[in-house]
Amino acid sequence: MSIKELQDEVIEEFSELEDWMDRYQLLIDLGNDMPPLEDRYKTEANLIEGCQSRVWLQADLVEGKVRFKAESDALIVKGIVSLLLRILSGHTPDEILENELYFIDEIGLKEHLSPTRSNGLLAMVKQMRMYALAFGSMGDNK
Repeated sequence: MSIKELQDEVIEEFSELEDWMDRYQLLIDLGNDMPPLEDRYKTEANLIEGCQSRVWLQADLVEGKVRFKAESDALIVKGIVSLLLRILSGHTPDEILENELYFIDEIGLKEHLSPTRSNGLLAMVKQMRMYALAFGSMGDNK
């Protein structure tokens, strides 16, 4: 599926829940369903700067596609991370860089997060884009 299709799928899932408590519960459930990050990736280098909670992000380029793995020590943040992984992981660096992440606004996530969590979300997206940029420029050297 394309990044756009995946975002539309997430928007549809969240639109079925009108109450924000239900949406938070969905985020928590999504985070709990995420496989744990291997301890070897829980390093200072993989910690995302700007997040109030601890978020580790590992990225690898596998057969031309960026594979992200991540974990957070906060339940709701872990759910947000799982959405980002679902939408961006498994796509080429160019796809990641060319697509706007409109689902964040569409599901109302930005206005329902505290300012520090919202900053953390932006920091996660920025870091994922930085990995895509780095991996994309590696491909230019062929």
